[in-house]
Amino acid sequence: MPTFYARRRLSILAALTGVIASAALVNSPSASAALPTPVSAATARGYLSQLTVAAENRTGYDRDLFPHWITVSGACNTRETVLKRDGTNVVTDSSCAATSGSWYSPYDGATWTAASDLDIDHLVPLAEAWDSGASKWTTAQRQAFANDLTRPQLIAVTDDVNQAKGDQDPATWVPSQSGYVCTYVRAWVQVKYYYDLSVDSAEKNALTNRLASC
Repeated sequence: MPTFYARRRLSILAALTGVIASAALVNSPSASAALPTPVSAATARGYLSQLTVAAENRTGYDRDLFPHWITVSGACNTRETVLKRDGTNVVTDSSCAATSGSWYSPYDGATWTAASDLDIDHLVPLAEAWDSGASKWTTAQRQAFANDLTRPQLIAVTDDVNQAKGDQDPATWVPSQSGYVCTYVRAWVQVKYYYDLSVDSAEKNALTNRLASC
């Protein structure tokens, strides 16, 4: 069973960084979405060394086994909360839906002005979590994972990019923005470590190589 409810973890600072507003799709390499700051590369390397290496097993996976998006506050669910967190000048209606704002996608360096152009990415995908240990969790534990706003697990990104990523791990997919890859793999390892998820051999090799250059 996962041990993340018993583990103590160091506090993770949430970094709200600047987002450049734009009325059209533009490149903005200096901006960044407000993903909670992941652990350092050195800490990530230490965490990675402690992860169990095991083959993946998707038997029985169903996305509905990870309830999302849940109500966070008032009328706002997890998706809407991340959109407000990661955007600039976000305006919402009475149902908490974003009606305007600007969002920078650090995966591909694009800025969007319509919330419909954004997906909320599970940095460690739900299927990947299932493959590496979440199949043994309770529904409540899977819900906590799918809606985790504390770890660097949820981020607003370009919808097409998120769909292209799918359920791939860093052995086959990392963001096209090279300057964000280190942040991405540090976050990946932190999430896997916190939730006591395993890694497969190719995944561990890719993470080891990426972290070595961070």
